[in-house]
Amino acid sequence: MEGEAGGSITCGSWIRRPENVNLVVLGRSMTRPGSSSSSSSAIEIFSFDPKTTSLSSSPLARHELEESDGDPITIAVHPSGDDFVCSTTNGGCKLFELYGQETNLKLFVKDLPPLQDAGPQKCLAFSVDGSRFATGGVDGHLRILEWPSLRVIVDEVRAHKSFRDMDFSLDSEFLASTSTDGSARIWKAEDGVPLMTLARNSDEKIELCRFSKDGTKPFLFCTVQKDDKAVTAVYDISTWNKIGHKRLLRKSASSMSVSLDGKYLALGSKDGDICVVEVKKMEISHWSKRLHLGTSIASLEFCPGQRVVLTSSSQWGAMVTKLSVPADWKEWQIYLLLLGLFLASAVAFYIFFRNSDSFWNFPLAREQQTRPKTDSLLGDAQSDDPNVWNAFGPLDM
Repeated sequence: MEGEAGGSITCGSWIRRPENVNLVVLGRSMTRPGSSSSSSSAIEIFSFDPKTTSLSSSPLARHELEESDGDPITIAVHPSGDDFVCSTTNGGCKLFELYGQETNLKLFVKDLPPLQDAGPQKCLAFSVDGSRFATGGVDGHLRILEWPSLRVIVDEVRAHKSFRDMDFSLDSEFLASTSTDGSARIWKAEDGVPLMTLARNSDEKIELCRFSKDGTKPFLFCTVQKDDKAVTAVYDISTWNKIGHKRLLRKSASSMSVSLDGKYLALGSKDGDICVVEVKKMEISHWSKRLHLGTSIASLEFCPGQRVVLTSSSQWGAMVTKLSVPADWKEWQIYLLLLGLFLASAVAFYIFFRNSDSFWNFPLAREQQTRPKTDSLLGDAQSDDPNVWNAFGPLDM
């Protein structure tokens, strides 16, 4: 989906609605200079069809921004899927609330008082549990708010020179942030206490950061640029020490994402490629070369319920791409497998029962019927065989 004439898509994100429907929200910039079109900057919501792996041709809902707001910069969606926040170049941050179903979707806009005049925010992030909301400004200002009360937890003016990226840990305890000067810091999300600055060499720049999301491997992934070489480094969050690195992209990464189940890590390059890595093996499972040919990928995010990624760039707009990775087991497939195993066990037991000498199925029953009825545990009283044992012995008359 390319940008309309006279505009371009600047940011995008998935929206996971409570009814298990996946939507896409896109930010569109104002008319390019010299264009005759009168379109302005807008926020648009599109439906997603998993069968065709495509977005709807027209938006389900649309909100045009005021001229004084400028262009949308970045979008963060709350885990509930009921609202999202958009940062603009001139108007600070705005809160958008969604109501209704996919066929009758309504979009309402509200101001965020603590962020109304905060200036352009490069980074927005909700914690995984939805209780915290963090913003990182172009001016290096860090804010962490309690959600939805909007109580200010952290208001650090000089957190960075200028924010580059940020992400919350799976347990919502830590916030990692990176700066345009190549530094990276770790914060306590509860009270904003700075824990540490990640170690790096003087010729290294840490650019992007994402926490692992599978719940078993407490790692922090960071893209590191060293001269003309780009690598992905892995940090252990129990010690914050780097435990390894690997070169995955030939060019430096411009965007980074981790799937909701934590199995895959995706990187978008500055020349339009994306690669998807299986976290368990740290091996590339999918390549899409020249997806946004010659253009830096501005946003990259996994679909919440499908092996699909959403990417956007200023030149090529928004694209949804189905990944060539092994399909996951669906819940109904697991139940079907268990039912099949149960039925197979029942058949095997029946066959064993019919062919076994069990207590309930004596194969010697016919032989037992041919024995004399006078036989008993005490022997035969009429027998003259001296070898027959008399249980009572001789009687004294």
